[in-house]
Amino acid sequence: MTPGSNIPLTVARVAVDVAAPVRLDVSGLLLTADGKVRSDDDFIFFNQPSGPGVTYQSGGGTTPDKITVDTAAVPPGIEKIVVTASPDAAGQSFQGIEPTATIRNADDGSVLATFTPPQLGAETALVIVEIYLRNGAWKARAVGQGYANGLAGIATDFGVSVEEPAPAAPAAAPAAPMAPPVGQPVQGPPPPAADPRQAAPAAPAAPPAPAAPAPGAGKINLDKGRVSLQKNQTVSLVKGGKPLLSQVKMGLGWEPAFRGKDIDLDASVIAYGPQRNHIDSCYFGKLSIVNGAIKHSGDNLTGEGGGDDEVIVVDLGRLPQDVTGLVFTVNSFSGQKFTEVAKAYCRLIDAASGEELVRFDLTNAEAQTGVMMAKLIKQFTGEWEMTGMGQFVKSRTVRGMVKPAAQAL
Repeated sequence: MTPGSNIPLTVARVAVDVAAPVRLDVSGLLLTADGKVRSDDDFIFFNQPSGPGVTYQSGGGTTPDKITVDTAAVPPGIEKIVVTASPDAAGQSFQGIEPTATIRNADDGSVLATFTPPQLGAETALVIVEIYLRNGAWKARAVGQGYANGLAGIATDFGVSVEEPAPAAPAAAPAAPMAPPVGQPVQGPPPPAADPRQAAPAAPAAPPAPAAPAPGAGKINLDKGRVSLQKNQTVSLVKGGKPLLSQVKMGLGWEPAFRGKDIDLDASVIAYGPQRNHIDSCYFGKLSIVNGAIKHSGDNLTGEGGGDDEVIVVDLGRLPQDVTGLVFTVNSFSGQKFTEVAKAYCRLIDAASGEELVRFDLTNAEAQTGVMMAKLIKQFTGEWEMTGMGQFVKSRTVRGMVKPAAQAL
């Protein structure tokens, strides 16, 4: 699975185990429609290993910890169970020890899906997957949301009461316990935080403020017309409740930073399968792939002139079933850096009407020769989602983009 993708659950009982090169602590939280626990009893971990429809099982350090969800036993009002993980060693981040979640049939152990969150860094805790109810059916979604303040950040984000040892204070005025700050997506060095599994429940308090979304975070659709994406923001290609399953054009454009100077960039699209396996790449040297479902307009050698410099046409309805991810890239074969580009953008256009659906403008530049502009990911429902990326890579050709683009899916 890739971040944001989902699968239907064909069995009532599923188990989620999370493995990594180091020992992990895995937990589960039962959430209502507002994304909060009903009480601390809905936080399932090694000190509280069972709850309504959800159980925890320790791997003892030799096998992964496991959260088992019996969807038939989940009480009314619970719409989501999130599975979290953190390294057992205090303060250790996930950098270099990316975990893999395996979703199994809990009765026979058969694998339903696997997910490895890409590009982890300072995160000390993760929401890895979620089991959720949608229109009366249970599904599983790959998440990969990281927190820099450990499980305490996740716990308080979802409404679990957590006490933290008070700092030293004069004997005459003992300090009251303090709750850790509400969990925030990673944006800096990890602050100290208490382990919620070793803390005593605090007295009832006002619910914590909702976590502020990361810049550009969140998902929208096309119902309100053209969407201007921010970096890392995702738009579902759905309009009026119906997935867009028609021919679209991805237009990519750029302008030289210095007047009178040509800028020779090459736009490409890389097609991947459900396991991030490379299927094919469409670029100026290969103008048609996957039986003509993806076509390239050809090479623009200067970047001069108005409008899109290069266009890639994608017939979503004709794509083979095994194509589930597309990453659109731009490279400088001649070695010019993106600091020499005044502006670069990509935009998704309805090929039938010419209507611009989504636009993503690259707002920063790095002295690199490649950039991943955007990605399209196919959901199990058949709908496609587009995410603005803007990630720079040291590569002059699309060949050098295949591996980093797969990691970014």
